[in-house]
Amino acid sequence: MINLLSFIDWNPQPYLFELGGFKVHIYSLCWIVAFVVGWYLMSNIFKKENQKKELLDPLFLYTFIGAIAGARLGEYLFYDPSAFIERPIEVFLPVQSAQGKSAFFGLLQNYEFVGFSGLASHGAALGVIITSYLFSRKYLHRNVLWLLDRMAVVVPFGGAAVRIGNFYNSEIVGKPSNLPWAVKFYEQSLGYGEVVPRHPAQLYEAFCYIILGVIMLYAYYKTEIRKQLGALFGLFLFLLFLIRFIIEFYKENQGEEAVAQALNVGLNNGQILSIPFMVIGIYLYISSKKRIYN
Repeated sequence: MINLLSFIDWNPQPYLFELGGFKVHIYSLCWIVAFVVGWYLMSNIFKKENQKKELLDPLFLYTFIGAIAGARLGEYLFYDPSAFIERPIEVFLPVQSAQGKSAFFGLLQNYEFVGFSGLASHGAALGVIITSYLFSRKYLHRNVLWLLDRMAVVVPFGGAAVRIGNFYNSEIVGKPSNLPWAVKFYEQSLGYGEVVPRHPAQLYEAFCYIILGVIMLYAYYKTEIRKQLGALFGLFLFLLFLIRFIIEFYKENQGEEAVAQALNVGLNNGQILSIPFMVIGIYLYISSKKRIYN
């Protein structure tokens, strides 16, 4: 029985202001914070590694495209595949069907700008890995694991910022709870059912990502495993997706859960998709001892 006398009300306005039909959303600002923090941390790493600072701008352009495109496509591929046929415009543009409204200053009728939200982290991970490979080939001319090892130090803090944005948006909510810090998300999706106090699973995940970021900073600056290609990235993959696997027990399922329904093994999409990343992380970490560089 849920204790309705002990919970936190959460019903914020999801955007700061609106201009010509364009809304500046808190969630979008969280993504900007993620990339600003990432740029600052990576600039320090590049300085330590005697890499050209001029490479930071194209690196973050590649990373931004990989993260957003991968996360957006992953959201629909893993959680709502029917949208590619039924609502293709909403898949590729940050809009939602709304009769009588217009987006992009009147260029798109019967749609409103809602920003990108609920982006799939597994898709983002794949997108960033792909664009990191392309960046390494074009600019660094070295093993992509060198770059991924260093990005592994930066990404957890960005992930924390994005999860805070999810919390602000009342999305990816937790399961019902009677804990004193349970949150009543008044703007939650109707797909989650009744509005009741729930685990703030987004904040659980954000907090864990910050701890992971501290671990990765320590591993990079205070240990020698940075000289083992794939060690930092492998450690990052295993711990990040282990966190994700565990936190999923406290989350409501997302969308159609297409992968989980197809496999039917008693786990949800987030958990099933996390397992391959954890396995790859273990392999990269163990095998990194064979890839030492000076």
